[in-house]
Amino acid sequence: MTSRATARTPARATAPARAATPPRATTGPTPRVTARSTPRPELRLVPGSTAARPRRRVAQSLRNRRAPFVLLVVALLVGTTLGLLILNTAIAVDSLNASQLRAENAQRAQEVQRLEQQVVAAGTPAEIARAAIAAGLVPAGPAAYLVVGADGTSVLRGTPEPAQGADDEGDGDGG
Repeated sequence: MTSRATARTPARATAPARAATPPRATTGPTPRVTARSTPRPELRLVPGSTAARPRRRVAQSLRNRRAPFVLLVVALLVGTTLGLLILNTAIAVDSLNASQLRAENAQRAQEVQRLEQQVVAAGTPAEIARAAIAAGLVPAGPAAYLVVGADGTSVLRGTPEPAQGADDEGDGDGG
């Protein structure tokens, strides 16, 4: 158990200011005047008081004040870390989706090119003729033209001829 020393000082009477005292004219050495012209205070021990308790209370109260702040800082750090983790995961998922879409886009572009090449190849006159023969069509003979004049008269130019494969299937008179 530790004890604490306290000082008791007697009540001081107000003294006149130093400037108000006239200087002495002495021939010998002057006595030195110090600030401690009053007697020293009386010291005594106060029992039962320990210095450790108030320090503990101060330290404990500081801990009590610091605890919410420390918890707030830790919560902010954990929240920030979780937020960054979620954000990075979302970015990675979007990146994966973008990569898959690019691959699908490339496959579709190749399919479009293949179909365009088929259209170009099928659009040639030789391919069209082969497709018509395969469908049962026959090539037409020489064509004749009917020309209508300004006065309303019409003139036939050329001689119309039936198609060469038309006789095999019928004469076209419905009978």
